Amino acid sequence: MFESQNPAIAPRVWEVGALCRAVADALEARFNPVAVRGEITGFSRASSGHCYFSVKDAQGQIRCAMFRRAASLLDFIPRDGELVELRGRLGVYEQRGDLQLIVESLQRAGQGALFEQFLRLKAQLEAEGLFDASRKRELPLQPRGIGLVTSPGAAALHDVVTALRRRVPHIPVVLVPALVQGAAAPRSLCEALTKLYALAREDAATPIDVILLVRGGGSIEDLWAFNDEQLARTIVQSPVPLVSGVGHETDFTIADFCADLRAPTPTAAAELVAQPRDVWLGALGLLAQRLQDGVQRQIDLRHQRLDQAGQRLGRPSGLVQRQELQLARLAQRIRHGVLLKTQRLAQSHQALEAQLPQILQRSLARQAERLERAALRMELLDPRLVLQRGYALLADTEGRSVTSVQQAKPGAALRATLADGALDLTVVPPRLL
Repeated sequence: MFESQNPAIAPRVWEVGALCRAVADALEARFNPVAVRGEITGFSRASSGHCYFSVKDAQGQIRCAMFRRAASLLDFIPRDGELVELRGRLGVYEQRGDLQLIVESLQRAGQGALFEQFLRLKAQLEAEGLFDASRKRELPLQPRGIGLVTSPGAAALHDVVTALRRRVPHIPVVLVPALVQGAAAPRSLCEALTKLYALAREDAATPIDVILLVRGGGSIEDLWAFNDEQLARTIVQSPVPLVSGVGHETDFTIADFCADLRAPTPTAAAELVAQPRDVWLGALGLLAQRLQDGVQRQIDLRHQRLDQAGQRLGRPSGLVQRQELQLARLAQRIRHGVLLKTQRLAQSHQALEAQLPQILQRSLARQAERLERAALRMELLDPRLVLQRGYALLADTEGRSVTSVQQAKPGAALRATLADGALDLTVVPPRLL
């Protein structure tokens, strides 16, 4: 227990938690809200979504905590060594008594004005159609030559060359060097691309089928040359597909949106345009094997057919015997058919002979009956029967029947046929009463 020689000025005895809270209150009243600029170190993201790191400079370091809600609003992934500006509230983590900064917003240092400029240019070019997916072209599977634009002293050049040498050492690469950082970089990049476009359009010794535009990572200021409007318009004029590989996976530039394809890193850009030679050799080997198998199957099939034909030609007697057997079977069938027809005709003849008298008798009876009916009808139609009832048939001298008084003129000679003979008549005029 502490003792003081002067009880009047004895210090207050604090509970630890109470002292931490008092310090936190003093910090709140004195500093908050606070804005800090420093370099990220020890960045980590917990499974809960909270982020923990420190910001430091040459003179000091502060622990920081960024809870999930604020972390979800980030438009980039913080990395160690990155210079940032953050806003938040100073406090004390009572469980350990550590000073910490609760971060409410975080952005790359100096990003504000540049990022707004980036967004304005992006919106303008997008409205003009420079980012349209319809103008994007597919990459050639096996380019005859690859054009490359980057800085000769950049690590990106080493990464790209290493990847291409490993995957496609047989494909030539045409390097046109350019500045990739600084005020003069946009113009230098445009001139380099224009040189490659001329080579791609001409009948050059090394034809260029695809172009790589690459640069390593860096801050937004370092990559700002790739957000140039003139460079964007130069990129969309490429006569062959163009791949951009600028910065790291989280970095986006205007050049990425204008290119036919964006790669997350320079190495990835090289790998996109360079299918490994071993893959193509394997595919060719597989095709060669399939072709060989197909040819061998056809050869075996032709050999089999040839063997069958040889067997038939080598023993013609067997073919003749088969034909003779076939002819014998056909002759037997013909003889059997003729015999069957003969038997059926004989049976029909015998049946006809047995039934013929009855058939003739019935036929004669029917004919006699028909004659009797016809004779009766003839008798009924006999005109003599009519004449016997007192009628006469009149005819002129030429034998034509007279059926009207108009045919009998006075003095005309007529002939009347009666039942028992004929009379010659003369027509006289009718008497007046």
